[in-house]
Amino acid sequence: MTTESTAKQRKLGIWSWAFYDWANSAFTTVIVTFVFSEYVSAIGGDRNLGTAQWTMMITISGLAIAVLAPILGSIADHGGRRKPWLFAFTWIMGLLTCGLWFIKPEASYVPMALLLIGLANIAFELGVAFNNSMLADVVEEEQIGRWSGWAWGLGYVGGLSVLTLCLALFIFGDPAVFGLDVKAKEEVRIMGPIVGLWVILFSIPLFLFTPDKKSAGKSMSEAVTEGLATLWRTIVSLRDYKNIAIFLLGRMLYADGLATLFSLGGIFAGNAYGMSTQEILTFAIILNITAGAGAIAFAWIDDMIGSKRTIIISVLAIAILGTLLLFFEDKSIFYILAALLGIFIGPTQAASRTMMARLAPSNMQTEFFGIYAFSGKATAFIAPFLVGVLTLQFDSQRIGMAVIPVIMLIGLAIFLRVKEPARRTT
Repeated sequence: MTTESTAKQRKLGIWSWAFYDWANSAFTTVIVTFVFSEYVSAIGGDRNLGTAQWTMMITISGLAIAVLAPILGSIADHGGRRKPWLFAFTWIMGLLTCGLWFIKPEASYVPMALLLIGLANIAFELGVAFNNSMLADVVEEEQIGRWSGWAWGLGYVGGLSVLTLCLALFIFGDPAVFGLDVKAKEEVRIMGPIVGLWVILFSIPLFLFTPDKKSAGKSMSEAVTEGLATLWRTIVSLRDYKNIAIFLLGRMLYADGLATLFSLGGIFAGNAYGMSTQEILTFAIILNITAGAGAIAFAWIDDMIGSKRTIIISVLAIAILGTLLLFFEDKSIFYILAALLGIFIGPTQAASRTMMARLAPSNMQTEFFGIYAFSGKATAFIAPFLVGVLTLQFDSQRIGMAVIPVIMLIGLAIFLRVKEPARRTT
């Protein structure tokens, strides 16, 4: 194989890896953040109770992810290959999401909806952990920041594409395609299968073209035994990775705030600002445009000024803009502030992934990305729990949501102590 063809094959593998973000972002955008979060919290009749139920589901699934991600990551590091795990979790998420078609707008369907979305969310996050762990292997070190950012940007474009498609066909379509029954909320429920099939279809390039580590030649029992033993040693000796530990602790908190913002964004727009499904989808499109633009723009900035500065700027901006959102009731101001906030969401996520890829030892990438996933979920119960409790206590979602910027700023304060690793020169 010629040098030119090898370079093209490598570039195809990188783009296919990045394209996975295009595929799976449909789940977070439509299911977790905007459409089904609002739909499920509303069909029970009591929106505040629905918000509390939704946050509890996010909390429980987050705790499951926190336990499973580092364990499976360590096992995968000893087994070698990652794509079989990623394939399994991608299909599980896609099929469970397709099942949301059967969730009718009746209170009796709420438990089933929460179960399907909770399990799908676990599969989604575990898949993300395996996908993230491939970054340092498929991308050259000096370009990790931009590719991580470009992938996040692709994710927002993918989420935007699904939302636009759903908006045009099912919400603003008159009549909606396929003769959907609006009274039975079929125009909302159809988005479950659309997202599920989208994720499965557009993840195919990664499985075809992105290279994977070679199998270590170990049986599953050997990989499990050695993986668990290594994980335990890593956790016990985490003090030897003090810089990584500080990063994970800080990220644990600001990621918790950001994840809660995502999971409750559609609910907050619907309850606090009285937005309809059409308005929430419009807001989601605006947010995805600015978030995608921010992720792509900051992709170069990450490599220029470093991941640490990128994260500091982004988290601080989100906390400030998120706080301002709590003090206004005008929808126009909401759109403006939310659009500005969106610019900094992608850079926070992409630069955090870049930082982890640079900090983690090369032979422990999947394990540390499992712990990275753990750090994003270990405190996942704090922000949603506090939001739910305060919302019920004060009968105000605005008061409940005020927890989010506070938690993010505490995480940022811890993160400031992280020493960014020196980048290799070539």
